[in-house]
This record gives sequence, C-alpha cells and structure tokens, in this order.
Amino acid sequence: MTDSEIIAAVNAIFVEQFELDPAELGPDRKIFDDLGLDSLDIVDLMVALQRKFGIPLRQNEEIRKIVTLGDVYNFFIRLEASRRATEG
Repeated sequence: MTDSEIIAAVNAIFVEQFELDPAELGPDRKIFDDLGLDSLDIVDLMVALQRKFGIPLRQNEEIRKIVTLGDVYNFFIRLEASRRATEG
C-alpha cells in the first residue's frame, strides 16, 4: 500500500465506524479531543484497524503513544515500510 492508500483506508475506518465527516479528518486532529472518541471507541478502532491491515496491535507498545490521526497514519506507514523491507 502507498502512503496515500494507507491514509485513505484509515480515514474510511473513522468515517464508517464513527460516522465522522471526512472533512473533519486530518493529521493534526486529536482522536479524543477533536474527534470525540472515547475508550470504548478505541477498542472498536483497534479491531477495525487490525482487520483492515492484518496486523495484531494488542502487543504493540507504540500504539499507546498515538494521540492524533497523523500518529495513526504514521504508525501504519512505518509498519508497511518495515513489511516491504523484510520482504525484500
């Protein structure tokens, strides 16, 4: 996946799961403060992201550092880059 495909996929999850307006989404938006998600929403988000990207997130400590939507984008962009590097 390209970076723009990852961003589009993440945005689609936020739109579908939480009925957010796509215009509200951007890298600087804080997941809790700006987008209004709560701790139960985060569980749903994690499940949706795991399904979309096929990556188990539960044991990944880096996921706990995510604050903004840009952090989510960058997390999956880094994972994709790492996956491509290991595949050669």
